[in-house]
Amino acid sequence: MSRLTLNFLLMTAVLVTVMYLPAAAQSPAGATQDNPFFGPFNTPYDTPAFNRIQIGHYLPAVQEGVKQQQAEIDAIVNNAQPATFQNTVEALDRSGQFLSRVNGVFFELLAALTGPDMEAAAKQITPLLSAHNDNIILNEKLFARVKAIYDQRATLKLTGEQLYLLETTYRGFVRGGALLDEKQKTRLRDINQNDALSELKYGDNVLKETNDSYIVIDNKADLAGLPEGVIAIGEETAKSMNMPGKWVYTTQRPSWTPFLQYSSNRKLREALYTAYFMRGDRDNDLDTKALLQKIISLRDERCKMLGYPTPAHFYLDDRMAKTPDTVNTFLMRLWKPALDRAKNERAEMQAIIGRENGGFKLASWDWLYYAEKLRKEKYDLDDSVLRPYFQLENVRKGIFTLAGKLYGVTFTERKDIPIFHPDVTVYEVKEADGRLLGILYMDCYPRDSKRGGAWSGGFRSASYQDGKRVIPFATMICNLTKPTADAPSLLSIDEVSTLFHEFGHALNSLFANGAYRGYNVPQDAVELPSQIMENWTLEPEMLKLYATHYKTGEVIPAALVEKLKNSSLFNQGFETVEYLAACFLDMDWHTLDSALDHNVTLFEEKAMNDINLIPEILPRYRSTYFTHIMGGYPAGYYSYIWAGVLDADAFEAFKETSLFDHKTADSFRKNILEKLGTEDAMTLYKRFRGREPKVEPLLKKRGLLSDTAKTSS
Repeated sequence: MSRLTLNFLLMTAVLVTVMYLPAAAQSPAGATQDNPFFGPFNTPYDTPAFNRIQIGHYLPAVQEGVKQQQAEIDAIVNNAQPATFQNTVEALDRSGQFLSRVNGVFFELLAALTGPDMEAAAKQITPLLSAHNDNIILNEKLFARVKAIYDQRATLKLTGEQLYLLETTYRGFVRGGALLDEKQKTRLRDINQNDALSELKYGDNVLKETNDSYIVIDNKADLAGLPEGVIAIGEETAKSMNMPGKWVYTTQRPSWTPFLQYSSNRKLREALYTAYFMRGDRDNDLDTKALLQKIISLRDERCKMLGYPTPAHFYLDDRMAKTPDTVNTFLMRLWKPALDRAKNERAEMQAIIGRENGGFKLASWDWLYYAEKLRKEKYDLDDSVLRPYFQLENVRKGIFTLAGKLYGVTFTERKDIPIFHPDVTVYEVKEADGRLLGILYMDCYPRDSKRGGAWSGGFRSASYQDGKRVIPFATMICNLTKPTADAPSLLSIDEVSTLFHEFGHALNSLFANGAYRGYNVPQDAVELPSQIMENWTLEPEMLKLYATHYKTGEVIPAALVEKLKNSSLFNQGFETVEYLAACFLDMDWHTLDSALDHNVTLFEEKAMNDINLIPEILPRYRSTYFTHIMGGYPAGYYSYIWAGVLDADAFEAFKETSLFDHKTADSFRKNILEKLGTEDAMTLYKRFRGREPKVEPLLKKRGLLSDTAKTSS
């Protein structure tokens, strides 16, 4: 997932982008000596000085950044010369560099290294930035200058990138309320403040609920069925929680998933599964239901004020999909064949329960356990046998090798660059000719101070200053299986895919080469660079390059690779259904008149009944911990499978030539990785592929092609 922070800032695509220029060029007069943000970091490449940055530094630096950008906006507005693209749109794009420098660090660490002090700082900074954003977007004189240029765009000799920046800037103002009357603008400011703080509170509650949700085992007999590696995970977690002699399993995926896959204790599976899906729904002080209702209702009021019938219509208007009907039609095309496949999978697992004289009906907490049994039965494939071939360090070398084969880039670890946590490793990324491309931070393991899931962002984005490229500082943040006392970090296939996925986002950040600071990527295109990388994960030719046994160094055997290939469609019904169910839930919430009129639990039940979701599967995210749609993906969770059409079709271009074809890779880099967000996304895609994407490769990839063809004929 590409983490898009602070949704109220993202709505406009005008104000605070996560990028900044070198500190020496922007230090304010009278900068304080003890705040690292007020001068050069004095680190390699001016990377953030995490060895000196303290939480108390953020608020003063944000306040100074707001002051500086407001002065820059005033200079644009008070320019006596007629508005031009250069003195208005470009000047606006250049503004806010000091503020972006601070925000790039603060909001990345707010998710990766949070805590009570960071949360307290966020509660002060968030409303300050919301008000600042409104002060820019609702500045009538500034908008008048932008509109004057926009109205004459047909007569201006602008490049494609300049025209795209002008159009997205103008649209950002309009979508931010520039055309509203004064009374409406006042109310919009209130909505934006409340929405921003409520989203922040929702995310904090989910993190705390996740940290508080686990099971404790004190009887070794209750570990029945668990492989040694999974037992070690529980033991290490218990030690870290000051419970020696016990075993703790949490709702973090690296702990939760293998426990549900292997534990033969059905009651404990149910307990851990329940701990996961009841997060935010316990009617305690961390409950998120009221926050969800408030946020959706605020979004509805704001969007109606802006002339849209529902929040979904607003959010989709500047994406590739454009309308809720388009999204729902697309999702329904996949839903029936996926649901049919999931029902067949359910029947196969129920048959195993019958053969074992289980005497019960398959439940949601049983699915992963019996799916693992079914995988062994059908493909003689065991996750615990696969993991030794996917040591984190080897997988990391694999993604670096892949980037080298495709794009000629190299990755060299730098131990002299400050890091924000001991788990972090930093890499210097260079072009084949030795030119510096950027810096990559990798943070792979879960901890209490880190939000769940995986994402890629950055402390600084690529930009240009005086014709010279300013290198990006990209990040990859994951929650992968931690090493234990007896074994290194050994990844599941899903975790391997996650690493490839986030690396794709990082490459997008590292290669970005737009002329301007703002990259306006439609949300349903942003996952293309990441998801295409997943396609290489299990290709036999690729596996030979990185899948080696952590003890023996043996390359993964050909027989095991063949089993992986044969099982590529395994459990795809379940995976597609749980994902699509969450997409429908997201769309349902964002097409309401007001969430305040709906009981969250009953609404969710009705939404799932309307699509005939089977009870053995829950949506991947329930409403009470659906952080995607409470942050950067409102009415946008469908984006992953929408981009799936793009990535499956794009990968076909490599399959039509060769897995590491340099010509195809060069075209993908130049048209997508370097330019996504600088022109219309479909225009860029057609420039790469020579045509619009086809849906068939995605359907084939998920094993849904034949069933879909039958239902549509």
